[in-house]
Amino acid sequence: MRLQGQVALITGASQGLGLEVAKLYAENGAKLVIAARRETLLNPAADELRRHTDVVALPLDVSKEAERLVEAGTERFGRIDILVNNASALGPSPMPLLEEYPWDELDRVLRVNVLAPLHLMQLVLPGMKQRREGVIINVTSDAGLEAYPGWGGYGTSKAAFEHLSRIFAAELEGSGIRMYVVDPGDMNTEMHRMAEPGEDLSGLPGPDVPAPAFVWLVEKATEAFARVSAMEIIDRLRS
Repeated sequence: MRLQGQVALITGASQGLGLEVAKLYAENGAKLVIAARRETLLNPAADELRRHTDVVALPLDVSKEAERLVEAGTERFGRIDILVNNASALGPSPMPLLEEYPWDELDRVLRVNVLAPLHLMQLVLPGMKQRREGVIINVTSDAGLEAYPGWGGYGTSKAAFEHLSRIFAAELEGSGIRMYVVDPGDMNTEMHRMAEPGEDLSGLPGPDVPAPAFVWLVEKATEAFARVSAMEIIDRLRS
């Protein structure tokens, strides 16, 4: 699948990794449906992206308005070819131990990081299955694999998201739809700064570094399902 002429829906696209992926998709000819909660960040991002492509941008909470987002995209472009589930909620900052984790905050993290992308996948899959083609990229973290003290809420949500993705992929076998779980690696982003307040993150790569892996996965990857490291793909592209 080439990005040229495809329609990509990207959540959490007003800044960080989501915006960097959206920029590359736009530069490679994809039309965009983007969303983020903060309109003050989303509008300038959309204006920048419109220099390259047609963009539908909605300021909304994807855990509450997934239907509105998909409807707006399909009304404008007729379909969704690529879904990038990038939006995530970190939870309280500084991050508490699980024994002290507020239940209402954990509920919010699970709704944004697990249930919202599940709902988005449910909404775009009928069209993808009918066309027998589509790509779903779910952004994860090594916190979903490793037991880091203090990362219990976020890590639990990513572990659930990864296994949900594996089950989805097994159920979609033979459908023509490809699904990838992508760990972008540690980055110098607002979320990481919230996760580790006071830490010097200047030595970490910016989100623009792993973003090209998201182009490669659409245009070059062929597996029906894979869990991949974005930085390993980038290293491969550099060699």
